[in-house]
Amino acid sequence: MSATTRLLAIIPARAGSKGLPGKNIRPFAGIPLVAHSVLFAKMCPEIDRCIVSTDSPDIADIARQYGGDAPFVRPATLAQDGSPLWSVLRHALETLEAEEHTSYADVLLLDPTSPAREPSDIAGALQQLRNRSEADGVIGVSQPEFSPVWHCVIEHEGWMADLHPDGARYDRRQEVPVAYRINGSLYLWRAAFVRREREGLWRQHGRHLLYEIPEARAMSIDTQQQFERAELLVTSGLITFPWLQERSVG
Repeated sequence: MSATTRLLAIIPARAGSKGLPGKNIRPFAGIPLVAHSVLFAKMCPEIDRCIVSTDSPDIADIARQYGGDAPFVRPATLAQDGSPLWSVLRHALETLEAEEHTSYADVLLLDPTSPAREPSDIAGALQQLRNRSEADGVIGVSQPEFSPVWHCVIEHEGWMADLHPDGARYDRRQEVPVAYRINGSLYLWRAAFVRREREGLWRQHGRHLLYEIPEARAMSIDTQQQFERAELLVTSGLITFPWLQERSVG
């Protein structure tokens, strides 16, 4: 595989979590949460290598049990509550490129707390990136059920004020511009951009395309309530995970 097309997927999964302790290894829809992203990556032929970046031997062992790759222990300095995720990505990319004596073209971040992405999402986002040479990355987004332009307000000096400066000028819902939210489903960057940028300034310095997925699949699991709600969506069949279906058939 040419370095000009090689895609590295990184699943960041540290041990510490204050919002939901042990979330990455907590059973979710029958298997540990981190295992969903591992099995998902195995269904994506576009991914040339997928690794789990973790500081936890337990998480590494679970990843390997499900066919994942955890080739190194993440340094403790990159496993703190305040550790920038961008630095975690750079560490993984630089470590693997030094180990393999080669280069990757693109880097895909697969957050294990947003497991409802589909294999077609990766193919679609990668195609977008390769069609636009001036783009630095592609970010997974969805349309929220309410418009933040129209509905979101803040308190300013004790009074309600519009979050968006144009919010008050719209009278009809149909006039409000479509707004999206970054939902954590996928983050795809050119590897050169990851190497170049420092400490997570990608939103300020980069040119990014949007890859829209349905809001119904835009789950993010960081609290007990979010965990229970997401699991209910899966166990009820409202959201399906193809890798679970493959396991049941196998």
